Amino acid sequence: MAIKDWPAHERPREKLLLSGAGTLTDAELLAVLLGTGVRGRDALSLARDLLGRFGSISNLIGAHTGHAAANGLGPARQALLRASAELVRRALAERLREREVLGSPQAVKDYLRLTMLGRERECFVVLFLDAQNRVIASEELFSGTLTQTPVFPREIVRRCLVHNAAALIFAHNHPSGVAEPSRADEQLTRSLKATLANLDIRVLDHIIVGAEAATSLAERGLL
Repeated sequence: MAIKDWPAHERPREKLLLSGAGTLTDAELLAVLLGTGVRGRDALSLARDLLGRFGSISNLIGAHTGHAAANGLGPARQALLRASAELVRRALAERLREREVLGSPQAVKDYLRLTMLGRERECFVVLFLDAQNRVIASEELFSGTLTQTPVFPREIVRRCLVHNAAALIFAHNHPSGVAEPSRADEQLTRSLKATLANLDIRVLDHIIVGAEAATSLAERGLL
């Protein structure tokens, strides 16, 4: 039976409009975005199959174009999913610019996870904050290999002066998927914090972004 023949309260799109997006499962939300299915599978069946194959929404959105296409997700639908993720990232960025980041730590993590979604190499991102701890800018300053990223303090200082930043939040991803800080991550953070303290610039946090989670060094008491 096609989705259009289901009772209205069971159809993902109608369910979203009637009860809100929060009531839908991941597969139902994905089905709404997909719109239609493929031969032999309706949109919900296709969504469930895609999530089963890729393991998570983030893996699906960040999947290599050819791999996604081979699993029933063509270029138009890949573009739709990535555009949706980018809209959410920009909405979170707007929210961070409007309020103190320390009052919304989860929004910071969500923003960073979307910013680094699908990266196959390590990258190092800096959030530049004003004196009220609101985001002035977000920049990816460095990128490296699968397991490490070179970080140059002089460049961080230069960008701080450009933005007249009063505080910073560092973030980098672990393409391996594990959001656990290494000893090297801790040492780098302490070194950068000491360097920037000489310029009266505070380091508020260093967040490690994995495939399914993000870990705050400040929350771990490691800053």
